[in-house]
Amino acid sequence: MELINPATEEIVASVAMASVSDTDRAVDRARRAHARWRAVSPGDRARLLRRFAEVVDEHVEELAELEVAEAGHPITQARWEAGNLRDVLLYYSAAPERLTGHQIPVPGGLDVTFHEPLGVVGLIVPWNFPMPILGWGLAPALAAGNTVIVKPAETTPLTAIRVGELALEAGLPEDVVTVLPGEGPVAGRRLADHPDVAKIAFTGSTRVGRELMAACAASVKRLTLELGGKSANIVFADADLEKAAATAPGAVFDNAGQDCCARSRILVQRTAYDRFMELLEPAVQAVVVGDPCDEKTQVGPLISAAHKARVASYVPDGAPVAVRGSAPSGKGFWFAPAVLAGDGVTDLPAWREEVFGPVAVVVPFEDEADAVRIANDTPYGLSGSIWTRDVGRAFRMSRAVEAGNLSVNSHSSVRYWTPFGGFKQSGLGRELGPDALAAFTDTKNVFISTEE
Repeated sequence: MELINPATEEIVASVAMASVSDTDRAVDRARRAHARWRAVSPGDRARLLRRFAEVVDEHVEELAELEVAEAGHPITQARWEAGNLRDVLLYYSAAPERLTGHQIPVPGGLDVTFHEPLGVVGLIVPWNFPMPILGWGLAPALAAGNTVIVKPAETTPLTAIRVGELALEAGLPEDVVTVLPGEGPVAGRRLADHPDVAKIAFTGSTRVGRELMAACAASVKRLTLELGGKSANIVFADADLEKAAATAPGAVFDNAGQDCCARSRILVQRTAYDRFMELLEPAVQAVVVGDPCDEKTQVGPLISAAHKARVASYVPDGAPVAVRGSAPSGKGFWFAPAVLAGDGVTDLPAWREEVFGPVAVVVPFEDEADAVRIANDTPYGLSGSIWTRDVGRAFRMSRAVEAGNLSVNSHSSVRYWTPFGGFKQSGLGRELGPDALAAFTDTKNVFISTEE
């Protein structure tokens, strides 16, 4: 597959896509490597993961430049992504020595539990955040004693390939980490079907998540899904409107809106609606969309020409565009940020469907009950934000909104040391946080009789 730079439309590289037989061979090697890797002592496994994090840190700039070239991410964002991979590896490097079981009081003996690694884990990574999401599955899976096959997105495999090389450089045994570029319906589907793959961890669209869930059901394969979102950014009249409006563009336009956590539905209490819109306009127009190599750029291009056409279909001629940002013209898959508002806006596809681009929709609400009703009127439930100075309201709304990750007076709710995942059709299971290893182990219960 030829990889295209989204900002220049130039060919970056050509990467061979794995076949079904390539995938089978990779699984066989990973299966044989698992026996050796799980036997590595917890202390040594921790040391290797710390070294892996150090090697990634030594190559942050190189990884960031690859991300700019293949995904069009602004260089400052790409550096953060490489740094996040490093930090996640370091965080879970402490886990092998702390993967302890429980002693449970029982009559007539001793009951203990053990956390056993699953075996071969298939990690299917999306194109929107190639490095962080790679790390979110890779680090805990390795820490738990599994071997991992990484299937990166077809359009963004370069950083994953390099990370696989860095794993070997750090001293991880061969075939403990395998990077397998390939098409989803070929390599990805074979990982889901293969009897020697114990688990699939997938981040991507809800449609593909359903297909993988069905494929894994045949063998009752373990599965973690982090899927789509259509998240609400709820602004009450008593909030700091200046801050809420200033941060709203970042909450939906970061990464060119190609973010399952994007707060693309902005709900504003009716009494504050007009003032919020006045404040939102200059904030949107101040977003810097441009050359990803420029340190001042905040938003880069969309991933491909096809995706640009899809996003543009949500803002057709005559759409109620209340605010429009700017974007470069010429080569590159650029799309100017857009905010839709006004009569009939809730009838638009952009209100209900995940656009996965820099398009937001603003609607008014009356009170808490109305805000909850609107926010929950979606099959998705991944993230969201609540803006209010009322602490009681913040707690009430946090419990009432059906989403896995919420933030109050902020649009940031994803941290590697806290759990991440969605409600409803936004996912299955949880990633990250101190309990992530549970997703990559099976609990074994052992009763030892002490009776004579």
